Amino acid sequence: MKGHSNSDWAGSPDDRKSTIGYVFNIGSGAISCSNKKHATISLSSTEAEYKALCSATCEVIWLRRILEDVGEGQQEPTVIRCDNQSTIKLGKNPVCHARSKHIDTQYHFVREKVQSQEIALIYCNTNENVADIFIKLLGKVKFEFCRSKLCVVENPDYVVSLAET
Repeated sequence: MKGHSNSDWAGSPDDRKSTIGYVFNIGSGAISCSNKKHATISLSSTEAEYKALCSATCEVIWLRRILEDVGEGQQEPTVIRCDNQSTIKLGKNPVCHARSKHIDTQYHFVREKVQSQEIALIYCNTNENVADIFIKLLGKVKFEFCRSKLCVVENPDYVVSLAET
């Protein structure tokens, strides 16, 4: 199992709350995805991305338990790709830095799961972050890239043209 997490820091123009999203695949198919507006405002892009990573980590733990229950337990860490280097460093480093003191301790759950090797944090270029499809408006090329990585195909039988409406 592998996945991506992402956030659009302060993306809502009304209240400046971030939308967080993640997606997990087994093989070539998406098995779990989510997007939601976060309940609180993040003071930095790192905090917003870390909140997204925390939600993704909670989902990983749940999915790993289900896989174990059906006899398909995963021994290696679940890779979560993130496009924010500071978030990855924060998740891997147990030392609390002055610049990250404002991040609520509940999100340090991520560190615990990195240390127990249930997850592994890997950097991915923002242009390759499939979770973007869940958190922001995308151009056609990026949308089609993300859609193909999720193995979702367009069904021409369900496409309604503007002329028909």
